[in-house]
Amino acid sequence: MELAARSVRFSETTLTELMIPSYANFGGKIHGGILLSLIDKVAYACASRHASTYCVTVSVDAVDFLKPVEVGDLLSLMASVNYVGRTSLVIGIKVIAENVRDGIQRHTNTSYVTMVAKGDDDKPALVPPLLLENEDDARRFLEAMKRKELKETYRDAFDNAKSIMDVEKNIKKLSEQRCVIGWETNDLPK
Repeated sequence: MELAARSVRFSETTLTELMIPSYANFGGKIHGGILLSLIDKVAYACASRHASTYCVTVSVDAVDFLKPVEVGDLLSLMASVNYVGRTSLVIGIKVIAENVRDGIQRHTNTSYVTMVAKGDDDKPALVPPLLLENEDDARRFLEAMKRKELKETYRDAFDNAKSIMDVEKNIKKLSEQRCVIGWETNDLPK
């Protein structure tokens, strides 16, 4: 049974929260882990709205910390479905911090989270197709397709590279880096 397509607007979600002192690190900035938790929450809400079922995080494809978030900022995380597969969804998230005193807003983070819809049997569930209503929706879908393709290419290339990364054969490369070899080896220059 094919599900009816749902627009990006159908599941757009914004989560807004005040950044309080208990969220701060020793430098007075908001912990990255707090931001990651909020990103995961808004991704779940957006994906679950689109899929009309429970969704789980499969991967966080990117989290770019562009600017620090300060205590007292009003943080808004805006999420939208950028791509859907059969059972997966890619949620794009833009994070804006606002200094409520001066009204200045800063784009602090961008993130892409891949979620999978789950059925009542805890197996992956079919998600509705994504209705692309404008060029921005189409561009985001195409960009997500390209990120997926590049991620697979990188994973394959890295897996191939790992198979030839023999420590004994590459020990001299380590001696040229900012690390110290803490065991006896005959392959290092004396």
